[in-house]
Amino acid sequence: MKISFASTDGVHVNQHFGWCDTFYMYEVNEEGYHFIKELDASLKLEDEIDKLEYKINSLEDSDIVCVLQIGPKASTMVQKSGIYPMSSNEENIEYVITKIQKMMRENPPLWLKRILLK
Repeated sequence: MKISFASTDGVHVNQHFGWCDTFYMYEVNEEGYHFIKELDASLKLEDEIDKLEYKINSLEDSDIVCVLQIGPKASTMVQKSGIYPMSSNEENIEYVITKIQKMMRENPPLWLKRILLK
């Protein structure tokens, strides 16, 4: 599965979804993970809906987006696009990946099972 992280440095989950200029995409499975690419989301749009749609489109084929914060409207729009929004408290990206891998191996919650069955 593909997970994109909202980050200013490519190391920590430290950006709000709507303010993020760069998402870092990883391919993740139970055994390992690897960095795929940076996703540019730096275009500044005034209209809130246009901005959120642009950010969502920037995520390409991500299954999960992991952010520091996400508003309710953005969260709903992200979910409707088929991407699962996930919050993290300024944790290291690699740490978040290992937590998700542990969930995959042990007892994945329903939202993760749905992603894995895609």
